Amino acid sequence: MEDCFFCKLAKGDVASNTVYEDEDFRVILDIAPANPGHCLIIPKSHAANIYEIDEDVLGKAAVVAKKIAVKVKKATGCDGVNIMQNNDEAAGQTVFHFHMHVIPRYKNDNVLFYKTLSLKAEDFAAMREKIANA
Repeated sequence: MEDCFFCKLAKGDVASNTVYEDEDFRVILDIAPANPGHCLIIPKSHAANIYEIDEDVLGKAAVVAKKIAVKVKKATGCDGVNIMQNNDEAAGQTVFHFHMHVIPRYKNDNVLFYKTLSLKAEDFAAMREKIANA
């Protein structure tokens, strides 16, 4: 897509702090990091989200995520790493070009959190059926 900023980033048309690149991906430091070392894995081919991305590219993204997670952990000395990918505005997606976040985490950093729910067995059963049959 000509007007997609992340397409331009991935292709190198926009300056970035690139930490890794191959024929399918560019990995850059996020300009608004959750923690220092927060990276974005950006495919060079455009897909708005996980619903649209080619499955081969998605599989390769997982391999790149592992490589980058290892590098981030070694470089930052962090206690752990989140690998995240958001789809749709309600899930926190703000750029509509598929990308993955690799975020270094430290004990008690409180960078990312969510509340958990207590559901009944019948709630799980009903949801299991809905998902399995969708």
